[in-house]
Amino acid sequence: MPEVIFPGPEGRLEGRYHPQRKQDAPIAIILHPHPQFGGTMNNRVVYNLHYAFHNIGFTVLRFNFRGVGRSQGEYDQGVGELSDAASALDYLQSMNANAKHCWVAGFSFGAWIGMQLLMRRPEITGFISVAPPANMYDFSFLAPCPSSGLVINGTADRVAPPKDTQALVSKLHEQKGITITHEEVEGADHFFADPHMDPMIESIQTYVKRRLTENTR
Repeated sequence: MPEVIFPGPEGRLEGRYHPQRKQDAPIAIILHPHPQFGGTMNNRVVYNLHYAFHNIGFTVLRFNFRGVGRSQGEYDQGVGELSDAASALDYLQSMNANAKHCWVAGFSFGAWIGMQLLMRRPEITGFISVAPPANMYDFSFLAPCPSSGLVINGTADRVAPPKDTQALVSKLHEQKGITITHEEVEGADHFFADPHMDPMIESIQTYVKRRLTENTR
């Protein structure tokens, strides 16, 4: 899988880019957890999300936010990280002009950034939010949420408690024209430690495959 360096708002950003042979393959970007708590693009959940999308036919890019690994700049409270994500999407789109579908997937802090990116970029047709930290960050900007997606979390998550995730999902359920699917992995912690990683990834692949055949927003 090629390592890539692409321009970001604060200098270069480091990523891993995994193209498909098909010119019109759907595209996805994967966003990692909090940079100040050890989050990188090689986080286990992020790595597995990357391959989950690639294995069902997506061209995929994951990358390090500013100040992580070889990415330039420094942590910026989520503001700069959102700009990084927009630059990553620009880069991915520039290489895949014929892609029919565009998805964003994020884990924890990355889920929060991903949902903000969704609000800015109408071309995003689907999203995956893994363990969104609704207890730590305000998700009220999702009014309305522009695209259908899957929110998935563990029932034993102590970092982002399930009750806060359920409250977020029930708010999103009230919106018209989109469908928010919510799944919980019984017994899983925030990081989907084994044996919970595989069922979480399987749920995501099943959901994404179904959405690709439906062609819905």
